[in-house]
Amino acid sequence: MAFESLTDKLQNVFKKLRGKGRLTEEDVKVALKEVKMALLEADVNFKVVKQFIKSVEERAVGTDVMNGLNPGQMVIKIVNEEMVALMGSETTEIKLQPGKAVTVIMMCGLQGAGKTTTTAKIAGKLKLKGKKSLLVACDVYRPAAIKQLQINGEKQEVDVFSMGENHSPVDIARAALEHAAKYGHNIVILDTAGRLHIDEEMMQELQEIKANVDVHQTLLVVDAMTGQDAVNVAKDFNDKVGIDGVVLSKMDGDSRGGAALSVKAVTGKPILYVGMGEKLSDLEQFYPDRMASRILGMGDVLSLIEKAQSSIDIDADKEKEMVGRLKKGKFDFEDYLESMSQMKKMGGLSSLLSMMPGMGGGKLGDISSMIDDRQLSHMEAIVLSMTPQERKNPKLLNPSRKHRIARGAGVDISVVNRFIKQFEQSQKMMKQFPGMMGGFGSKKGKFKLPF
Repeated sequence: MAFESLTDKLQNVFKKLRGKGRLTEEDVKVALKEVKMALLEADVNFKVVKQFIKSVEERAVGTDVMNGLNPGQMVIKIVNEEMVALMGSETTEIKLQPGKAVTVIMMCGLQGAGKTTTTAKIAGKLKLKGKKSLLVACDVYRPAAIKQLQINGEKQEVDVFSMGENHSPVDIARAALEHAAKYGHNIVILDTAGRLHIDEEMMQELQEIKANVDVHQTLLVVDAMTGQDAVNVAKDFNDKVGIDGVVLSKMDGDSRGGAALSVKAVTGKPILYVGMGEKLSDLEQFYPDRMASRILGMGDVLSLIEKAQSSIDIDADKEKEMVGRLKKGKFDFEDYLESMSQMKKMGGLSSLLSMMPGMGGGKLGDISSMIDDRQLSHMEAIVLSMTPQERKNPKLLNPSRKHRIARGAGVDISVVNRFIKQFEQSQKMMKQFPGMMGGFGSKKGKFKLPF
């Protein structure tokens, strides 16, 4: 999980600070030394760490903080603010051309960074905003690169332009612009060739495209899991080609998070998106303030709500009916399946927990180990092995039916018994606490967790 290790260490530092009624200058310095070590271990650029600690210390070692009612909390607040500033302060969007003018976006990056997949995801995101994108296959070297773009384009229901492998990327890009003008596309996204490492040939090709085609935005996709290397790659691309923004892919597999904290400070270029999984919804807009909150273990409720609103597709009548049953404690296994389906759309249990306040680091690991996504799959298999009548009326589940369900789900009978018992307990609890079922949020757009 992204930042798990860093979050855990920072949480321990903050716990010590909160436990002190008053802070001395030495207390702050000791705490910041631990923060410094945590950031370096997270593979954050050394110069960035040095400047960050200096900025925090200058603000924290002051009379206002030391003599405040809650000095520990004030130091944490300063760390949070400086971390937001480090990552860019403001959220940056892809700059599009005004009106009906065509915006040309050139995607670049090393092989294996997830560039082609990200290209299609960005087109999918822009489609949701009413834009008509054309994906252009300019990678004529890598076997099956064109096919991969076509498959990803189909997934997002976005048009793909290709001229095969026997034309130069510059000619393909020019022809794509003509095609876009003819068929009413207002976004053209060029998927360029990557290499295993930075070389002159690749850089020259990108420069040639920019020299012959009016590229409005150059976006670099880097693999977050490569940490400091990702930052070095971003710097090289910016120096030689010039980039307008960075997309960090595979953030869900990076427990350190060094790239996210270093890229903006080293290159001066903003992070636009972060990839947190395979689905379209897993390409998240990068919000520096929300990311800082997530790193510090304070959760990211706003992103959780947005994810829910974009993923959950229960119609209003069905939702009303489900909430009514929840309040009466009549939540059945059909409702459970619906909830599981909605949770999957939101990225699974671990993804949801990572955005909950207080769920950073060790706590998240503890809960994930108790209820991981594999266990949830077992539970889903148990429900799917029931007949429609059994799902609607759990009282029908006698021993022989339970044995049949266990065989169908491929689990031991004890697992089935435990699951049904937990389900019955949940029903009783929901009946006792009907107020919990009312959702939260504004009157306009209430949001309910799908479990």
